[in-house]
Amino acid sequence: MITDINQLDLSKRYTYVDYLSWKFKERVELMKGYIHKMSPAPNVRHQRISGKFFLVIGNYLENSHCQVFSAPFDVRLPLPKSQQKKGKIDTVVQPDLCVICDPAKLDEQGCNGAPDLVIEILSPGNTKKEMKDKLLIYQEAGISEYWLVDPEHSFLISYQLNQAGKYIGTTPYTDEDEVSSIVLKKLKIDLSKVFAEP
Repeated sequence: MITDINQLDLSKRYTYVDYLSWKFKERVELMKGYIHKMSPAPNVRHQRISGKFFLVIGNYLENSHCQVFSAPFDVRLPLPKSQQKKGKIDTVVQPDLCVICDPAKLDEQGCNGAPDLVIEILSPGNTKKEMKDKLLIYQEAGISEYWLVDPEHSFLISYQLNQAGKYIGTTPYTDEDEVSSIVLKKLKIDLSKVFAEP
């Protein structure tokens, strides 16, 4: 049994079966089989912004079949068929927030498949991971909409899959803007309220 992350070889590839057997405190994600350590507990501003998005989206979905989940929540992502090993899942992420509209993707372990909308809020030390590595993984998995939020500079970029399966990013939405979703029709979020300090 693995009880300490230092027992693992971080240059080795692992699967979801391995991931389930680990009993250490650190939170990690698996990206194409490789372990990525997650940042320490998010700071207050990060949590405040996450909470505001969760409340607005949760209220919007009240009479919907879609559901919103916040981290820690495991999302097992499919990769293109050409990259899949038969029966082996090797990508497990914990987005800050995700919306899932297909109840068949939900089980006791979390979500098995691509969410409809993912929101990642940048933290110090994980900017490169969120901005590059995760964007590519989310694109490959076919997540229709991905919001990347920068709390430090109070802006949001929305990425939407085009017909070729590639993300097209918007110009940044700031705390003077309202952001709307292509997946959740009629959802509009006033970013001045999301980014406002108490």
